[in-house]
Amino acid sequence: MIPYSRQWVDKDDIQEVIKVLKSPFITQGPKVKEFEESIAQYCGSTYAVSFSSGTAALHAAYYAAGLHAGDEVITSPLTFAATANMLVAVGAVPVFADIEIATGNLDPRTVEKKITKRTKVIVGVDYAGLPVDISALKKIAKKHKLVFIEDAAHALGASYGKKKVGAHADMTMFSFHPLKSITTGEGGAIVTNNKEYYEKLLLFRSHGITKDTKKLINKKNPAWYHEMHDLGYNYRITDIQAALGVSQMKKLDFFVSRRGEIAHRYQKELENLQNFVIPKTFSDRTSSWHLFPLRLAPEKKHLRDFCFNELQKAGIGVQVHYIPVYRHPYYEARGYKKGLCPNAELFSESEISIPIFPALSQKDQTKIIKVIREINKQL
Repeated sequence: MIPYSRQWVDKDDIQEVIKVLKSPFITQGPKVKEFEESIAQYCGSTYAVSFSSGTAALHAAYYAAGLHAGDEVITSPLTFAATANMLVAVGAVPVFADIEIATGNLDPRTVEKKITKRTKVIVGVDYAGLPVDISALKKIAKKHKLVFIEDAAHALGASYGKKKVGAHADMTMFSFHPLKSITTGEGGAIVTNNKEYYEKLLLFRSHGITKDTKKLINKKNPAWYHEMHDLGYNYRITDIQAALGVSQMKKLDFFVSRRGEIAHRYQKELENLQNFVIPKTFSDRTSSWHLFPLRLAPEKKHLRDFCFNELQKAGIGVQVHYIPVYRHPYYEARGYKKGLCPNAELFSESEISIPIFPALSQKDQTKIIKVIREINKQL
């Protein structure tokens, strides 16, 4: 079976992890800082804070943004559930705005219509690795005095304008799950240019506890003294993971370039199939191509599961990204209704993610293209 995605871990990565395993620090050591500095430098941001997962990183970003019970946050329904789940975790209310059907990304026009007096944050999601319309969303956020957070779980290595993703939003989240641009096994990070957010992220990551003498409420204490200033969690990443991350960051541009080569071949070979819609490229942004979302034409969406099954029967691993978050039973029980975001529902009902990852061979890609062409003839 050709997987729809797979990590790339080589001898260099393994050797870097072994070095840490033989060192005095396997967690809370120097590799974590080194990893964070490499991310910040790559993205062109001032600060980076790493976490045990992308989900933990989102939780921390929502905390740092000052979200409280009843605050509303506008976000995309076409995302992994964690984007909304961590809003619920801090007591906020997810408000789902519809997407652009051509990109799968949050439509700025629908966002502005959803803003109320209780809106505090906009969370844009870079679907499949293509950055959202950052300029438009930042403009809306500035106009209404909202925090703009970019869920770039898919988009490490992507660019918007002349800058890398991570240099634009108030806070940007990256995920290092094995199928993402780079991997640390599990892991995530927030990058920001805001010192106040940075300090809150650090506090939240480690139980809400600080040893910083400048921040201690009770002064004149021994060197071991520390204080808990807020409710935080153990969301720390280990030096073992960070060592893998440092090594992976050296290969990030190669990974993104290779994904781009595969995507561009798909675009060339599949663009004239009458029953499918392929993702496009855009002049103002570049994708990291975390996914290649192939969609059935709207009038053929009822045949999506047939196509999915035929691809699997042919030994091709495929997936669907995503069920709109509010269509999950948990969110339906909270009052969200079908039909809330028609474009997101149409996209979801017609989408199949076909294999794309750096190690995908030309031979395997040729097979995938051939099978899709054959399926197209049957529709």
